[in-house]
Amino acid sequence: MHNAMHHSDLRIIELSEVTAKVKSMILSANYNLGEDIKAKLNDAIKTEESETGINILNQLLENAQIAANKKMPICQDTGIAVFFLEIGEDIHFHNDLAIEKMQPLQSGIEQAINEGVRQGYTDGYLRKSIVKDPFDRVNTGDNTPAVIHYNIVPGRQLKIYFSPKGIGSENMSRIYMLKPSEGMEGVKRVVLETIEAAGPNPCPPIIVGVGVGGSFEKAAILAKKSLLRPINQTSEDEVIARLERDILNAANDLGIGPQGFGGRTTALSVNILTYPTHIAGLPVAVNMSCHATRHAEIVI
Repeated sequence: MHNAMHHSDLRIIELSEVTAKVKSMILSANYNLGEDIKAKLNDAIKTEESETGINILNQLLENAQIAANKKMPICQDTGIAVFFLEIGEDIHFHNDLAIEKMQPLQSGIEQAINEGVRQGYTDGYLRKSIVKDPFDRVNTGDNTPAVIHYNIVPGRQLKIYFSPKGIGSENMSRIYMLKPSEGMEGVKRVVLETIEAAGPNPCPPIIVGVGVGGSFEKAAILAKKSLLRPINQTSEDEVIARLERDILNAANDLGIGPQGFGGRTTALSVNILTYPTHIAGLPVAVNMSCHATRHAEIVI
């Protein structure tokens, strides 16, 4: 019996389609604040006690409206381009790209994503923030290369999640390797410690991405990935959802407030993702994100 999959059973996706879709996601995510975040900002105006805080929240909503109407970036920091790909294992990518200067060490899909980033940031006049070398600091001029995370999943679809991640909030992120006995209380303590230490720097109201478990690097990736979840959704795990609410309430009791001028609206959401881990460890990563937590997703 022959179980091998025939080539004809594979779904062919042209890489030029990936590039075009990525370009479109980059423009859309940079111009449009998500409806979930706008709704939370509107809710926060009703509960905010600080008059300055209310003014700032109104300005953030006005800024988002102007950006959407005029097709301008919500924030001057149009971010480092971060992608999460879910690649169906029954897909074959056909390389129909005609890129002048192919990078020798990149795969076809990586070329396609980076070409979309180059076109989106260049044609959209979005700020190019990436330097080729962390020490020489020479700008690459087109916001490439992107940071790309790959997951192979069953099926014939390609899902692409994109986040233009601003570095002001990214710089306030932290990772901790806790003792297992520190448990949920330990997680809560270090997340609040990170929020308090960040103060006004990550442009509050913030969205806090938390990764718990796995290894050192897995926790950081989970924290980043959790920021892709709409903030009107909580964890599907009731225990984790309760921890998210507890940390959110405690964060808003810190009094940092919108843009750090005081008030109750320090954070709009705490999103937690967990993963199995080692018996002797409890990694916790906190990835901070500003009110302009932008993201887009598509399925090809």
